Amino acid sequence: MIDLGRAIKAAATTGKVVYGVQQAEKAVNSGSAKMVIYADNCPSEFLRSGNHSIKVVKFEGTNMELGALCGKPFSVSALAVIDKGTSNILSL
Repeated sequence: MIDLGRAIKAAATTGKVVYGVQQAEKAVNSGSAKMVIYADNCPSEFLRSGNHSIKVVKFEGTNMELGALCGKPFSVSALAVIDKGTSNILSL
């Protein structure tokens, strides 16, 4: 099984990832997102619903934990993977 944390870190460092609910929703609507990952306490009903043509994964942790995992000094409620880089995140 793939380690979600490691996959997120790899995608964040080697690929292209956008952070935040608004950016993630924008990426989904524009069709540029390949996958969305949201935190347990993500406020976006749109992202949580999963009614999209892309894969949506729930991160079992808070937005603070997801932000720390991404190496950001702020909370991240959601992120969209635009380009996976060297990560294997899209095979989750």
